[in-house]
Amino acid sequence: MMHECSQPNSDFGIYEFDARGVARRFRHAAIFGALGSLSVGETMRFYNDHDPLPLLQQLDHHFGARLRAAYLAREPGAVIIDFKVIG
Repeated sequence: MMHECSQPNSDFGIYEFDARGVARRFRHAAIFGALGSLSVGETMRFYNDHDPLPLLQQLDHHFGARLRAAYLAREPGAVIIDFKVIG
């Protein structure tokens, strides 16, 4: 059976990105690439093992008001953030 990567894993247009499985030296590049491939209205659900405050500052600088971040979980070892492209 073929897997269609261009389709979200859920009915809500949410694409999951688990940074915990990406080597640390590649994480930021992979995250920027993934976010840059989203269309307006799409969301990337981001899973991480720590609160990525420096990354959030970099994303804000790069994407500005076009990207909205909302925490779903913010606990040590379990951080989940929805990044939505809004314009």
